[in-house]
Amino acid sequence: MQTLWSGSIAFGLVNIPVKLHSAVGSEEIKFHSLSKDDHSPIRYKRVAESTGKEVPFKDIVKGYEYEKGRFVIIDNADFDKVRPTKSGAIDILQFSQLGEVDPLLFEKPYYLAPAKGGGKTYALLQQALEKSGLVGVASFPLRQRTHICLLRAYKGRLVLAQLRYAEELRALPSLEENMTVSDKELQLALQLVKQLSAPFDAAQFHDPYVQELRAVIEAKARGRKLKAAPAAAPKDAGVKDLMEVLKASIGKKKRA
Repeated sequence: MQTLWSGSIAFGLVNIPVKLHSAVGSEEIKFHSLSKDDHSPIRYKRVAESTGKEVPFKDIVKGYEYEKGRFVIIDNADFDKVRPTKSGAIDILQFSQLGEVDPLLFEKPYYLAPAKGGGKTYALLQQALEKSGLVGVASFPLRQRTHICLLRAYKGRLVLAQLRYAEELRALPSLEENMTVSDKELQLALQLVKQLSAPFDAAQFHDPYVQELRAVIEAKARGRKLKAAPAAAPKDAGVKDLMEVLKASIGKKKRA
């Protein structure tokens, strides 16, 4: 497993050497841009708008448009001024209840593994988090940025969940529709929720788009044709009697 980052967890005066590994992998299918005529790869050139000529990569700079058509140039020295100054350390700032963290803040999970000589202190923090039921709120440097994260015990390991900063969340949309429901409607809705309740098992959910697209690619590579899947019938979004819809949904679930 590829190591993305090596450093340590600062836990009071305790330092735990660790390695960071990505906990997820993308299932995205990548395509190449090809010429329609001969299927040769398409190469994109960096062309200056003023001259129409290609610009060597070494002559390209980064600019921020602070006014329409006016830019300030930012070079590597400028980026160095705002990069993390701390050595590679995940600094635990406090401990909190997981339920206190807004789920919208979660961005990306990572696995933490003990580096050489860090097994005992790693196990100490992992068991302390597991026994207390708390998570560690920490900051850590990765790819020239300082991120906020959670450390939590997970199946005998430590995992790190990178968080978004609160200012990254956008404001809630306004509500213009009538939001009033009756007690009877709510009771029927709760009954339907109870009928549809089941233990969550992530392994039973798969991306149908990726699976179907792989089948199409494999068939075309072998010279076979697949029939197009029938279009799903659009759901009726018209206004209906809510009580009748809820009752029909409950009855359908019972028959199933």
